[in-house]
Amino acid sequence: MEGTRDQGTRVGRRGWAALVVLMLPVLLVSVDNTVLSFALPAIGRDLEPTSAQQLWIVDVYPLVLAGLLVTMGTMGDRFGRRRMLLIGATGFAAVSALAAFAPTAEALIVARAVMGVFGAMLMPSTLSLLRGIFVDRDQRRLAVAVWASMFSAGAALGPIVGGVLLEHFGWGSVFLLAVPVLIPLLLLAPFVVPESRDPKPGRIDPTSIALSMATMVPIVFAVKELAVHGVAGATWAFLAIGIGFGAVFVRRQLRMPVPMLDMRLFRDGTFTGALLVNLLSVVGLVGFLFFVAQHLQLILGLSPLDAGLALVPGLAAMIVSGLLVVPVGRRVAPRVLVPAALAFSALGYVIVGLSGSDASPTTLIVAFVALGIGIGAAETVSNELILAGAPPAKAGAASAVSETAYELGAVFGTAVLGGAVTALYRVRLDLPAPLPSAASAAARETLAGAMQEADRLGGALGGALRDAAASAFGAGVGVTAVIGAALVVVAAVIAAATLGGSRAPSRIER
Repeated sequence: MEGTRDQGTRVGRRGWAALVVLMLPVLLVSVDNTVLSFALPAIGRDLEPTSAQQLWIVDVYPLVLAGLLVTMGTMGDRFGRRRMLLIGATGFAAVSALAAFAPTAEALIVARAVMGVFGAMLMPSTLSLLRGIFVDRDQRRLAVAVWASMFSAGAALGPIVGGVLLEHFGWGSVFLLAVPVLIPLLLLAPFVVPESRDPKPGRIDPTSIALSMATMVPIVFAVKELAVHGVAGATWAFLAIGIGFGAVFVRRQLRMPVPMLDMRLFRDGTFTGALLVNLLSVVGLVGFLFFVAQHLQLILGLSPLDAGLALVPGLAAMIVSGLLVVPVGRRVAPRVLVPAALAFSALGYVIVGLSGSDASPTTLIVAFVALGIGIGAAETVSNELILAGAPPAKAGAASAVSETAYELGAVFGTAVLGGAVTALYRVRLDLPAPLPSAASAAARETLAGAMQEADRLGGALGGALRDAAASAFGAGVGVTAVIGAALVVVAAVIAAATLGGSRAPSRIER
């Protein structure tokens, strides 16, 4: 209730040491979401994936992760959250090492899927363990704030770390990064992180687990097929299958005495609205990074390190705006604050859309700073409202739903915006003649393939292919920027309509 205070024991150095240890998997997952975008050109040159495979390399991990977050949270409640954290860290590090040496695009996709399984064990455990460690409300609020800030910090570090690694090593190094990050967790967690579990956990329901995956996989697959191959009967069939299983899943949860996911959480308009704002904000961020990372490296010719550094100002703006929005939010209602912040993000997309293939590094930096200001503020407020909108007994489920929205946003950001760029690139590409059939096929698949063939051909023909590919990609980005701006505007409208007049910082203290 508003105004009450938890009278809990304040933790000492061991509790704060546990916080540091629990930051490692959060930081790693956040870095992974941005660093892979910078490795895609190198992966494209080495493994030569098709356009669909390139999207699956990015999307299969967050898809599996999102599908299993609630499930793994339930298993952690029953079997022990620290135990689940350690199992997840061990598996994630081992499979990441295997992914680093994947010989084919198919092998890399499989490795990324298995990483998603173990990643789903990591994320719900970290927040639920923190809530058990920090009993005092003030300390817990600070710990949760630091936990949340690791997502932005990881996003800021991702381009720099990725740039340094790709400047000196192969693309596999971005996956090997997981090993040195998770080893300290495996060594220290048994000593500084206490075990915790729900004394009265709900039963594990295999049917609900299967239904949740049967809902998400067909829907995301349909979105991918729509983006890459256009409207087809199979696309709508998969979409219908996913929606059908989703309806069955919801019906089952409503009938269960102890559901895997309490659907009553979504009856709160503020909770649902904040969740949608969270999801759409991540769609806008990940979709932007998907094509800007390629533009910087493949069209402007920047090295991975320089491309990473070019995005640092925008990611720093995201962190700063996320911190500054807290005191501002004490005076300005979320229904006003979030739309105002998202106006900056829409502006960032407009800048990119007007520039097209002629966008300079400076233009892209300015655009990403504008995008980062809006996304950072919107994500902070929406996450606070998601936690505040749920009763204390359902805080774990609320955090799992929030993380699921984040990962789904990453999937749809790549599938919708990344898929749109790919599809429009292929439609707008006007290949120069005479071009060998193999080179023509590679150029039509991906921008990386076109640039690789241009380098092989060299001379006037290679230059003509490079110009044609850059022009087609720029045209695709221009149209996709309009889509991105429209999604941000939709998020702003949802925020204005659903978030009400409550101040985010006060509601989260409830």
